[in-house]
Amino acid sequence: MTEERVVLLDERGHAIGTEPKATVHHAATPLHLAFSSYVVDAAGRVLLTRRALDKPTWPGIWTNSCCGHPLPDEPLEQAVRRRLSDELGITAASVELVLPKFWYRAEMPNGIVENEMCPVYRVRWTGDPTPAPSEVVDYRWVEWDELRARADLSPWCLEQLAQLTAAPDDWPLGDSADLPAAAQV
Repeated sequence: MTEERVVLLDERGHAIGTEPKATVHHAATPLHLAFSSYVVDAAGRVLLTRRALDKPTWPGIWTNSCCGHPLPDEPLEQAVRRRLSDELGITAASVELVLPKFWYRAEMPNGIVENEMCPVYRVRWTGDPTPAPSEVVDYRWVEWDELRARADLSPWCLEQLAQLTAAPDDWPLGDSADLPAAAQV
């Protein structure tokens, strides 16, 4: 099996190399490319997931539907679709960019750091996911107001929700020209 690698970035979002995903997160995590997605069903509910308990970063925490890292030269939308399938058994009806410039840095109590340019996507899909146990320990569909009221979410999810103030059906679409340069493949 080929080693999964993440795309390292400079402060302007240009690719400056790659690093194995297995070693990139530590106390001095370099800036790298990622994505977050929110799966929204026909009723406007959002799929909330709880990260597997043995994940190295934020184990057991509730968060947005799916996060991940694109492979080198992989378009972000393709990466979103790949990870949704791998993590949740979902084949998305649509994948729409909503926050092309989202960037965050968060540190766990044990010193492990997340440091990501992390565009955010809205995904349309209805059904029950089939989570991969190595990725997701639990999930639930929640109403938008319930999600916005929660304080027990991942740091990146809380920061994203502060920017996504309208209900999911009303999120304005982002411009792909605003994506980090490394994501414009």
